[in-house]
Amino acid sequence: MLTQTLQSISQQACNLHDIEVIVVSQTPEIQQQTLLHSPSFNLALCIRPASDTISALRNYGVTQAKGQYLAFLDADVWLSNNWTQQMIAELAADPDRIISSAMQICNDNAPPLEKIRTSLSNVEIDIDVAFLPGRNLFLGKTSFDKIGGFPEHLITCEDYFFTDRAAKLGKLFYTSAATYIHLGEDKAYRAMFDKEIWRGQSNLQSISGRSIPFREWPSFIAPPTILLMFLLSLLLLVFGQSSLALMAFLVAVLPVFVYSLRLYVLAHKKISFIHIVKFYVCYFPARAIGTVLGLFKSIGVKTH
Repeated sequence: MLTQTLQSISQQACNLHDIEVIVVSQTPEIQQQTLLHSPSFNLALCIRPASDTISALRNYGVTQAKGQYLAFLDADVWLSNNWTQQMIAELAADPDRIISSAMQICNDNAPPLEKIRTSLSNVEIDIDVAFLPGRNLFLGKTSFDKIGGFPEHLITCEDYFFTDRAAKLGKLFYTSAATYIHLGEDKAYRAMFDKEIWRGQSNLQSISGRSIPFREWPSFIAPPTILLMFLLSLLLLVFGQSSLALMAFLVAVLPVFVYSLRLYVLAHKKISFIHIVKFYVCYFPARAIGTVLGLFKSIGVKTH
């Protein structure tokens, strides 16, 4: 997928001599691989310690960069060939704009889970947003310095923390004029469940030292509440309290239904409601488990 990412960069409709690509990896074996045959841009490979967080890797990459603009990409995205030109154009269109990002798309034959993920990414399009995922971020070098870099103390949620800081300095714009495909998007529910546990481990750490807007509270409250009420319903059922068990179960089910109905409408009813419900039934408990485990230990995962 990294090779595909680099290939999509090589197909950008701009002067490729103006692009420098810095691959920051924690896998020494990657040095023995041919990442891209005869790259038409300057390609540098940096190997960092396995103990570095994602933020530390990205911050190190910046220290090696010489350009006026910075583009942060995950190593599993395919960019549309107008991505670089459009990102520059979007920043130039509004002097108050600090970060631009392209819209996620997927193939028509993508599995339901990938379509769900894509729909969640595209709730707000061609508008200033409060948060941008870290898969593709474009900004000026001076803006990065003002933001203060990525938070190296966080294992996950670093993109939320970083773009939240950026939003206090300027506008975040999510455009449909350029697109990307997330090659490593979740496609199977079991893998998604494991990754959501990993993703949830920095939930509480990510709110330290910043004010939390009202819109964020449901994402912190809903997962543990749903899991707690479901476990409580099972416990009450064991003790013969069927009425109370039913009430606890309904409290657990209600937010799953509300979130599912919301996404079903936002996706213009193009995704099966049952598949969306299945997604949230997996998502909420995994996030809750990850949040709790994150209080006691760091959770590793091969991909993110």
